[in-house]
Amino acid sequence: MAKRIGMEVSIALAEAVKQANVDVIAAYPITPQTHIVEHLSEVVADGDLDAEFVPVESEHSAMSASVGASAAGARTFTATSSQGLALMVEILYIASALRLPVVMAMANRALSGPISIWNDHSDIMLARDTGWIQTVAENGQEVYDLIFHAYRVAEDHRVLLPIIVNMDGFTLSHVIEPIELFEQDDVDRYLKPFEPAIRLDPKNPLTMGPVGMPEVFTEAKMAQEEAIKGSKTVIVEAWKEFGDLFGRYYHPVETYKTEDAETILVTMGSIGETAITAVDTMRDKGKKVGVARIRLYRPFPQEEVVAALQGAKRVGVLDRYPAFGSYGGPVAMEVCWAFQNQKTRPFIYNFIAGLGGRDVSVENFEEMASDLESLESKELTELYQYINVRE
Repeated sequence: MAKRIGMEVSIALAEAVKQANVDVIAAYPITPQTHIVEHLSEVVADGDLDAEFVPVESEHSAMSASVGASAAGARTFTATSSQGLALMVEILYIASALRLPVVMAMANRALSGPISIWNDHSDIMLARDTGWIQTVAENGQEVYDLIFHAYRVAEDHRVLLPIIVNMDGFTLSHVIEPIELFEQDDVDRYLKPFEPAIRLDPKNPLTMGPVGMPEVFTEAKMAQEEAIKGSKTVIVEAWKEFGDLFGRYYHPVETYKTEDAETILVTMGSIGETAITAVDTMRDKGKKVGVARIRLYRPFPQEEVVAALQGAKRVGVLDRYPAFGSYGGPVAMEVCWAFQNQKTRPFIYNFIAGLGGRDVSVENFEEMASDLESLESKELTELYQYINVRE
């Protein structure tokens, strides 16, 4: 039987990494992910996990060490946030191009400037085109669960790609929640030992990451694109297997009260639970509102987005970081693009909110839904707005 225990979400994530029986942890502290690697250092020092804990000098080194460890055939973990991701991003491209199944936890935090240690989705968007699979947790239990799923998918020989598990910094990382911890035997049934498809071995020399001349570079990038698109089949399959074993089923897009909804709000991350509360409040007032939460960000679940939203009259997409100069946020633009080949589409509008940790309340979601009804009939020069802005 699984045990339900109150614990900080960062600690629960670290416990999942321990239960995944990783071989190498490359660690550098940065707020708000530090508690993850701090706990893992204790677990390794106490002998509860037989792993190499590598305290590197920077996030760039953390990802470099992760690439080397994974290439040598080790199950590898690291974690970062915000500016740390910005420092390691050079090596993110290498990890995905080399098809190395590194798993990284990201405690999402605003990128400078101005300096902020609080949450938004700056770092998710910085990593969006690096070739990494990305999943997004909504609460502490999902953070714990998605770590096992990440290793199950990344190491599948049909995938062999690195994965980022995102959790909102402070909103989740530093909050104590009831977490259902699995028995080790059940984890071992779900997550088999890592068997590298190819590895660096002095007895069998090979080259990884040679120079890509113009004659081969385009084909290499197309192979990456095909790999990450093809990974969705395995991602969904692994979620089904997870649900069959542990009783919780995950999907690329998850919906709440959308069946008859005329208005649907689209969210990503922990803010989805606030949106659910707002939907319940609006339903009590007779308004047909639902919420769709994006669980899988990369590869972007285009078909599932269309299926979740196509019955609505109007859709409000909440972005927690803008795409400067692009007249809207990144998630909203992808939602719009998903409908390009559809004969009919809802009115889609973009709200940008929650930057640098600013609260987004139930009342804010009610205002968004109300704004959608009034904006739908107007001729608009811009299809986005910042909300909850001080005057």
